[in-house]
Amino acid sequence: MSQQADEWFDVVNERDEVVRRETRRVVHATGLWHRAVHILVFDAAGRVFLQKRSMLKDLSPGLWDSSCSGHVDAGEDYDTAAVRELGEEIGVRVAAAHSTDSGQMPERWFRIEACVETGWEFVWVYRLNHCGLITVEPKEIQYGEWATPAEVSAWLAAGPGEFCPSFRLIWPLAAARLQLG
Repeated sequence: MSQQADEWFDVVNERDEVVRRETRRVVHATGLWHRAVHILVFDAAGRVFLQKRSMLKDLSPGLWDSSCSGHVDAGEDYDTAAVRELGEEIGVRVAAAHSTDSGQMPERWFRIEACVETGWEFVWVYRLNHCGLITVEPKEIQYGEWATPAEVSAWLAAGPGEFCPSFRLIWPLAAARLQLG
């Protein structure tokens, strides 16, 4: 689903506790704290899928980003949002969050506090190993590429302006967990 100004988000406090709901437009215009997910999808060779954001996006159009990412909708939790975003943006279907289904779920990897780089979003970063087809949603993503973690780190170092501010924050943390330094 493409972004809509009338989407509703939970506004949260400094402890990531819901305090009220507000529209996407108001949240972004006034810098209110809210929630988002980023999922890094790795293939069997250990490469990560990166997306080049659609030029239709209101924030960071045409920049490189995590495999998929998105806001946590009002009343939704992080895990449910991660599953939804995987399906909406890159066509990857996984077990529903909180289900007893034996399907693969993205793994919560690490959390980032709300800050300027994330657009005042508290972010859970997930990791998913996926060997199937990826089908990008053109309203969300121009196209995607697979790259080794070392290639991503070198690319980011050489051209940080090609990447979303949130990805520039997330990738070094992910690379450290992958022991790339």
